Amino acid sequence: MKKACVIGWPIGHSRSPIIHNYWLKKYGIDTVYEKKAVEPKNAAHFIANLAASEFIGCNVTIPHKETAFQAVAKADEIARRLGAVNTVCLKDGVVCGTNTDGEGFIASLRHSHPKFSLMDKTAIIIGAGGAAKAIIGALLDEGVVKIGVINRTRERIHDLQMQFGSGIYEIGETISNDALKSCGLLVNTTSQGMEGQPPLELEIQSLNSNALVADIVYTPLETAFLANAKQRGNPVLGGLGMLLHQAVRGFELWFGVKPEVTTELYELIAADVQRAPKR
Repeated sequence: MKKACVIGWPIGHSRSPIIHNYWLKKYGIDTVYEKKAVEPKNAAHFIANLAASEFIGCNVTIPHKETAFQAVAKADEIARRLGAVNTVCLKDGVVCGTNTDGEGFIASLRHSHPKFSLMDKTAIIIGAGGAAKAIIGALLDEGVVKIGVINRTRERIHDLQMQFGSGIYEIGETISNDALKSCGLLVNTTSQGMEGQPPLELEIQSLNSNALVADIVYTPLETAFLANAKQRGNPVLGGLGMLLHQAVRGFELWFGVKPEVTTELYELIAADVQRAPKR
């Protein structure tokens, strides 16, 4: 059986091989999943010619997701809406692309907070990049009615408004008390708060006490942003769950088995994160 891999530049930090090789062993599938460093200048060629390679499919991480969208022969509706691909597979020899980031976030939320409903909620998203776009699309599909976006570059917010419609509105970097009080879900989609990055500085004293606070960062496992929200009594959601759940559909596409995200797998990746040298 052909192998699968994750491509990026750089790629040393990726935990995807630990996740997928755990599942390959668990389900008795005799192949491997590898890291493959692919320079930006070579990414489109690698993806477009996947059928002639030793790989049956690949995950795509920074900075290749938009390149992957352009390189695949067939992108599904989700990938077309986002203009980005994070999962590539072969179907009858055709190189196909999808994006599982949004569904990974929703699955992680449901797994950790099964009673939390998104229907008719107002959300606030910090950031307007690729991850924000994927999460916004998924939240709208789940019944969220209004999404406020905080981002330094206003043009990106305008792009989101053009793409997703009137439910998207701009919030200044100094967030108002009224916006926080009406918020049911607050999500950081930026790298702020990640190890080696500046902290996320956002005053949330007026945040609705029932609002769920999420962060897609998973290094550290609990950011200062989440620790602050937890101390206030808000339910919180870390980024590691999204990493695990976004991997599920790719594994199923490649190997025909829908894998389970277990406590054992979560603890395995969490331990690897904690062992990693601090930057």
